[in-house]
Amino acid sequence: MNYTEIAIMAVVILTCIGVVFGFVLAFADKKFAMEENPLIGEVEEALPKGQCGACGFPGCAKYAEAVVLDPDVPPNLCVPGKAEVAAIVAQLTGKVAEATEPKYAHIRCRGGNGIAKLAYEYKGVHDCAAAKIVQQGPKFCKYGCLGFGNCVKACPFGAMTMGEDGLPKVNKQLCTGCGKCASICPNHVIELLPISAKVSVSCSSKEMGAVARKDCSAACIGCGLCVKNCAHEGGVKVVDHLAVVNPEICHNCEEATCVAKCPTKAIASLLADVKAEEKIG
Repeated sequence: MNYTEIAIMAVVILTCIGVVFGFVLAFADKKFAMEENPLIGEVEEALPKGQCGACGFPGCAKYAEAVVLDPDVPPNLCVPGKAEVAAIVAQLTGKVAEATEPKYAHIRCRGGNGIAKLAYEYKGVHDCAAAKIVQQGPKFCKYGCLGFGNCVKACPFGAMTMGEDGLPKVNKQLCTGCGKCASICPNHVIELLPISAKVSVSCSSKEMGAVARKDCSAACIGCGLCVKNCAHEGGVKVVDHLAVVNPEICHNCEEATCVAKCPTKAIASLLADVKAEEKIG
């Protein structure tokens, strides 16, 4: 028997073995396959398909599976779907959906073009994470928005755009509060605020006052005037030279004295936005 005949025989034998194993695997797959609960598909169909992961599961399909099969998984974890989707999932699964307050993304930085000083001209990849590798970014302030739009690209609902000032803008009507933009921001300048929040701090700098003001004219300088003029004790604190608002304490302040007293306007009132949304609602 020559080498050609041996090779042909080997191919035939391997092919036969492959066919046999194929039949065995097909039989085993059919024999031991688990039928999927049709309710999982119904729940998944009700979800917005943003695949944002805000529910804590890797995608809508996995959350649908978990909420149907696990009695401990609540029906209100789909942040983008809000109360409407939570009610549908609760009805399908026979669970109770507790009320949760909607949130939206807030940019904790006003250091756009001409406001935050540049340390150098960046000519690398148009990407926040890449820019941060080079001396923590092109701005003197190493805490602010890098301005290359990673958050805008990551938003699965088209709720963010880049403004002419080089800072991202949030459309609160489209923002679902999924948090995907916040998770991808290398400087963590995006926070999720409850829709009822009355005051916001648009700064992330933790530098001391003089340095922060030198780097960016819109920076919080940690002067504490907001704390001294807060109408609700504990509503505002200064932590690491930066004003921090507690939205659970800061509420119903029509005068917003902290806003009026802030020398750099790093603190802004959201009352106008809240009232507009209440009228719409």
